[in-house]
Amino acid sequence: MAEMKLEKVMRRLEDIVLELEKGELDIDKSLEIFEEGIKMSRLCSKKLNEAEAKIEKLTKNEKGELITEMFPVDKEDDHGQE
Repeated sequence: MAEMKLEKVMRRLEDIVLELEKGELDIDKSLEIFEEGIKMSRLCSKKLNEAEAKIEKLTKNEKGELITEMFPVDKEDDHGQE
């Protein structure tokens, strides 16, 4: 699967949920898009975890306690493409 933007993955997942909720598909097609939905859900989770890791960096303060710092946003990664 080609790399997909999070927004596109989420839209596809929403479409899958709507299709399944209608209840108009036969069992084979329902299973097919359910499996796709599981893949989309896992991909969303992966992308969100990657984004979180990119934004946050755990460090220790003077007391040795873990604190969260905001990571600078890398403008190279933001091409505005889908």
